[in-house]
Amino acid sequence: MKCGFPIAARGMVIGLLGGSFDPAHEGHAHITREAMKRMGLDQVWWLVSPGNPLKARQPAPMADRMARARSVMRHPRVKVTALEAVLGTRATADTVDRLRRLYPGVTFVWLMGADNLVQFHRWDRWRDILRSVAVGVLARPGSGVAARMSVAARAFRVHQVARGETLRGHKPPVWAFVNLPMNDASSTAIRARGGWRSGQG
Repeated sequence: MKCGFPIAARGMVIGLLGGSFDPAHEGHAHITREAMKRMGLDQVWWLVSPGNPLKARQPAPMADRMARARSVMRHPRVKVTALEAVLGTRATADTVDRLRRLYPGVTFVWLMGADNLVQFHRWDRWRDILRSVAVGVLARPGSGVAARMSVAARAFRVHQVARGETLRGHKPPVWAFVNLPMNDASSTAIRARGGWRSGQG
């Protein structure tokens, strides 16, 4: 990466997995590997966010979260980045807009767990995200029914395709719900057990 920006060539299809990663865990790594396999992605970029505007609690320091993420996700085609901090963006829609301008000819796929689809309609300019990039929704324990009945899923149901691999061949708006073997690791549970705090990996 140069100056915090990953290198990508025209024609690549790159998945974007955003979040506070507070802390990163095997569940994040699991859905990343499954997304690459099931969607035919050339790379996945983890976007470790400065903070989540939908959460009152502030995350651990960025340096701690980046270090943890890099220790959890070791794969040559996965880049752990602080792109939102580098770009100065907070809203996902703004981040996606900037990346599409910075990387012409690259196709981006927004990746998220099914638990995020449940409240996706609360995200700033969520409809713009769905209209600008393909979205891959990855199954998470206990969120399947709620995700499929969510505001965003119902609003864009006509644009849903059956399988994640078909996202490569469609222009937005397009999204897929991808079933996969479950991993129930949770950042919230790790914090509750005292397994993560500022300055601790």
